[in-house]
Amino acid sequence: MRKTEATLLLVDDDPDILFTLKVFLKRFYSQVITLNDPKKILETLSASVVDVVLMDMNFKRGVQTGAEGLYWQKRIAEVSPETVIILMTAYSDVSVAVEGIKQGAFDYVLKPWDNDKLQTTLSAAVAHARSKKAGHKLEKISSSDFQAGTDVIGQSETFTQTLQLVSKVADTHAHVLLLGENGTGKYVIAKMLHDNSSRKQKPFIHVDLGSLNENLFESELFGYAKGAFTDAKEDSLGRFELADGGTIFLDEIGNLPLQLQTKLLSVLQTQSVVRLGEGRERKVDVRIICATNLDLHKEVGAGNFRQDLLYRINTVEIELPALRHRKTDIPLLAEYYLERNRKKYRKGRLQFANDALKAMENYAWPGNIRELEHLVERAVILCDGSEIQESDMRFSKVVAQVDNAENLNLEQMEKQLVAKALRKHLDNISNAAKELGLTRAALYRRMEKHGL
Repeated sequence: MRKTEATLLLVDDDPDILFTLKVFLKRFYSQVITLNDPKKILETLSASVVDVVLMDMNFKRGVQTGAEGLYWQKRIAEVSPETVIILMTAYSDVSVAVEGIKQGAFDYVLKPWDNDKLQTTLSAAVAHARSKKAGHKLEKISSSDFQAGTDVIGQSETFTQTLQLVSKVADTHAHVLLLGENGTGKYVIAKMLHDNSSRKQKPFIHVDLGSLNENLFESELFGYAKGAFTDAKEDSLGRFELADGGTIFLDEIGNLPLQLQTKLLSVLQTQSVVRLGEGRERKVDVRIICATNLDLHKEVGAGNFRQDLLYRINTVEIELPALRHRKTDIPLLAEYYLERNRKKYRKGRLQFANDALKAMENYAWPGNIRELEHLVERAVILCDGSEIQESDMRFSKVVAQVDNAENLNLEQMEKQLVAKALRKHLDNISNAAKELGLTRAALYRRMEKHGL
């Protein structure tokens, strides 16, 4: 399995925890740094470009207030605002972790952690880190108050029209459905909608529904009461309550099973949640932004998505254009990623040759902006000269269809199918598993079996 190009910083005073985490996470990420002393965090951030910090909240023996974690979270945000922070805490400190999220942490992880859930959280955090770093400010497009933010690059007519629609919808209470292929920047647009609304001072909570275990759906989204299940040692807020007054971004909503769609619809209709193991309703004031790469209208016709839920979430639909439909933006995006990686890998005055720029404009970009980002970084690493040539770009080759394979060995065909699904979905485990008709756990087992 290919490692994700990302740098993680793990901070915990327990060397056993650091060792265990590093052994697990270095299978998935290109660089994993560990620290047992939080006083070294700022020095590390100045020496390395860190995408995600996974940090314990207590470092002094016998102290469980979480104050140290909140202090270092604030310092990290000051010196490296593009770094995403995940807090680690025990059940007894969940309330402090929730406070950390309100102050800007991306998420929290409970000790002892579940490996699959931890990897899902980190994967989403890495994607969030990339979105935060993804671009320059675009010129204001419709009013002096609308801010495109630092995550947006593009001046093509198609993309500008999209941003004009975003500017009209942003400062309203309308629920928004973002449509578009994987890698087109749906998270960035969702955050822009929030940041340009009257809710911008309140929380923006991102939930990846495609990676949410069905057994955890209610407890994660709606919270739970003490004693609701074995490990529920105290009351816990769900994501909807965390987002109260702000915005909740429900990503990959097209992957939500029908039985869970019903539960979500009930919350949207009543504007209230009932914590798992509790009887009373709790009112929530939340704006809903959803995103999917599926055609939900076709999914409704196929019986895979509830029509009444679709009516609830798509007051306004915004479709993000694929990168191949905004070709004039490709050089702008490529130059941005070149500049960022030129500094990161100390490649001096490295620039694109004309044939490389031409090749990028002619390429179909099935993975959109995310693929462009990865491809440019890889080219910077591999280029030996002062110019990146077309030969340095390493564009993806079309994979031969399994239907045409002459080798009918079942083991080999299974490996080919799994590998092809992972490539097609850019290693998005949820999407690949869905296409293969497997659970995430079953796909992980096959990946391990075949060494993918």
